[in-house]
Amino acid sequence: MTEEVVPILRVADAATAARWYARLGFAFGWEHRFEPGFPAFVEVHRGSVRLFLSEHTGDARPDTLVYLRLTDVDAIAAEFGVPVEEAPWGRELALRDPDGNRLRVGEPAD
Repeated sequence: MTEEVVPILRVADAATAARWYARLGFAFGWEHRFEPGFPAFVEVHRGSVRLFLSEHTGDARPDTLVYLRLTDVDAIAAEFGVPVEEAPWGRELALRDPDGNRLRVGEPAD
């Protein structure tokens, strides 16, 4: 097993959020509900990068900030129409998902 950290982001509608994260290259992994009609808990992944999207109100709070190191910052910037900025640690951009969670997407400096 590889050790990892998987951030949990609070979302109002996990299916809508999963479609938005697909624009970042994330694929749907799985969904869990304790009972039909209960809040969803969903995994999305992009290679070894994973995020949990939770409709459960106590799991996380809106306006969370997550930093994602991904390899195609220019393509992501074009998809979302946002600028790429230079930072001492690499090139990055800032996004907000439909639920107000803040994402910084960065490509490490060589």
